[in-house]
Amino acid sequence: MSGSGGGYPSDLADEQWALVEPLLPAARVGPKGGRREKHPRRRIVDAIFYVVWTGCAWRQLPKDFPPWTTVYWYFTWWHDEGTIERVHDTLRGRVREADGRSAETSAGLIDSQSVRTADTVPANTRGFDAGKKVKGRKRFMVTDTLGLLLAVHVVAASIQDRDGAKRSLLWTRLDHPGVQKIWADQGFADRLVE
Repeated sequence: MSGSGGGYPSDLADEQWALVEPLLPAARVGPKGGRREKHPRRRIVDAIFYVVWTGCAWRQLPKDFPPWTTVYWYFTWWHDEGTIERVHDTLRGRVREADGRSAETSAGLIDSQSVRTADTVPANTRGFDAGKKVKGRKRFMVTDTLGLLLAVHVVAASIQDRDGAKRSLLWTRLDHPGVQKIWADQGFADRLVE
């Protein structure tokens, strides 16, 4: 657990924070220097991980975190300017190197998973997967051979694997041009392979 706050299971340990902190962008300041950040970055990151870990709404963050509006502002800033993706890619490369592999992979795997959604999810973003008997969404994931995420794409569950995989494979090709081979099950056969 981190020494910085509430001691939630999602909090970063000191060693983890030491890896993440240098990957975050410098504080935004105005031409005259601006004001210092009011909340510690570590608590902001811990709050983001809490939302991801628990699936709670931003507004339901416990009170020992910074205000949810502040946490959400940092999340959108870091998402929009690519920080989250850079942190993920850097840490994935370090895990691969620690396993004795090159930082970039040359092979991957693709699969899909249908998940139920609430009735409040807009109808145009959900569908019915007849094979799995699931009403909801389908996520397509491309991982390296260690199971580390390379790309993910979410569509309505009614989309066939061979059709829904195209965007995930395109993103993998653009973001990881060294990937030469992708393994897939039979659901991705026929038109996708062609």
